Amino acid sequence: MTALDVQKIEKSYGKKQAVKGVSFQIQEGEIFGLMGMNGAGKTTILRMLATLLTPDSGDALIAGHSIVKEPDKVRAHISYLPDEAGAYRSMTGEKYLDFIAGLYFKDEAEQDECIQLGKEICGLGDALSRKINTYSRGMTRKLVLARTVMTRPALAILDEPTSGLDVLNSLDIRNTIKRCAKEYGTAFLLSSHHMQEVHTTADKGAIMKDGVFLAEGTPDEILQKYNAETLEQAFERAVKGE
Repeated sequence: MTALDVQKIEKSYGKKQAVKGVSFQIQEGEIFGLMGMNGAGKTTILRMLATLLTPDSGDALIAGHSIVKEPDKVRAHISYLPDEAGAYRSMTGEKYLDFIAGLYFKDEAEQDECIQLGKEICGLGDALSRKINTYSRGMTRKLVLARTVMTRPALAILDEPTSGLDVLNSLDIRNTIKRCAKEYGTAFLLSSHHMQEVHTTADKGAIMKDGVFLAEGTPDEILQKYNAETLEQAFERAVKGE
């Protein structure tokens, strides 16, 4: 089942065209990684799909709903984790999950199910009883990833999900994303500067430059296209036009 169908979306800021007729699909339970340098258009795509920006032209369907014509319905089927997302630092981790669950569900049983799922996903255990202002960056990132996925969105949109994290915390985040895609059928769209992260996490991906896709496919297909041994090498060849 198609979770996301992007259809030739475009977006400009004044005279600068940030996204130029991009189209792609993500299936249920699939992870798609956007790779590109700063200014390539990755975050603009994420913000359009999160209904924070309106495309100048084109459209995208999320769970069958148009981001242009039905943004309110789209919001019921997505969650968005910005690069610098934080949490309410005066709350405990558990109270934060309670608060988020209450925003999404009115039924108490649904809230409880959502909270339990959030606890399981973040894996913070007894630390959930502590205030968030005592958390490390890695712990906070695990908590906000949990709140992004625990509502069971059709599409989870993640902007640089491991930004600023050490190796072990980054691995935990990647493994959590893969597990949630497999177990819950959540589709993930993530942007990353880290090619290895996309190679080890995503089912498919695309290399972006100046608002367009230079290459799209599985990591192995992209490697083959550029006769490369690593995605870093493929990325370099793609953006240099080799």
